[in-house]
Amino acid sequence: MKQVDASFMLFAGSSHEELAKEVAQSLGVHLGKVLIETFPDGETGVQVLENVRGKDVFVLQAPARRPNDYLVELLILVDALKRASARSIVAVVPYYPYARQDRKEKGRVPITAKLVADLLERAGVTRLLTMDLHTEQIQGFFDIPVDNLYARPLFVKALRKENLKDAVVVSPDVGSSRMARKYAEDLKIDLAIVDKRRVNAHKIETNALIGNVKGKKAIIVDDICSTGGTLLAAAKVCRKEGAKRVIGVISHALFIGGAPMEGIDEMWVTNSVPLEGKSSSIRTVSIAPLLSAAIDCVVSAKSIASLFKD
Repeated sequence: MKQVDASFMLFAGSSHEELAKEVAQSLGVHLGKVLIETFPDGETGVQVLENVRGKDVFVLQAPARRPNDYLVELLILVDALKRASARSIVAVVPYYPYARQDRKEKGRVPITAKLVADLLERAGVTRLLTMDLHTEQIQGFFDIPVDNLYARPLFVKALRKENLKDAVVVSPDVGSSRMARKYAEDLKIDLAIVDKRRVNAHKIETNALIGNVKGKKAIIVDDICSTGGTLLAAAKVCRKEGAKRVIGVISHALFIGGAPMEGIDEMWVTNSVPLEGKSSSIRTVSIAPLLSAAIDCVVSAKSIASLFKD
């Protein structure tokens, strides 16, 4: 635990109290006191119980599994802090909600990732700290500074302690190939790509595997795992092509309906969202040190890019 500049304060919504406590402990500060309650009609009420006038304030919220409730709670909390004369308000949102709705793929649909950006800015957020955005261009939806952190260095450090002989990084689809290539470069192993096509919101088709996984450990990497359709389809292809072991590496483990483990020997995840249920096959890498280091950089006016240099 280290003590940083006391001119800032850290608050948290109700979405991920465990992570918020870890970050606060790492920074050597206490979590700001705030009252969050739900009225009988379902509306959210917030009262900040500490003086924030002239303070740089950080608010941690992970709007996962109940994105609408937690997003509105975050907006209300930010509005309360703004009206209490906080000098700046940094939203620490390790999992950015609605990130997959970032463009118009068909007619008459919204770009909800942009809408969320507008809501955060309008509420009073002056900076956003997030992690592994689904697409980098979401940063362009904001007119305020956005710091997109990466879980990859944390996973790479942990994976290097394992036996990576005859291992290969696998991208579950073409869209994740850029991320997978960086993993392969950092781990100094080969890369393979699954050719996947999404038929609709619930159905996925896989056609072929580009690369060789026969007799190797297949490390499938992706940013978001919701129902697990993409991950399981990629694991099935790897098994069919002769992979001797399949490992999933996921930044945001939503795991709606439970962890998708069919055909997967081991799952590596971060705690960017609360993990429901426990399993000996699931290994968690905490992002609390990364978030606390990023907050320290913002407070101390240091470069966040320095966090990702070897």
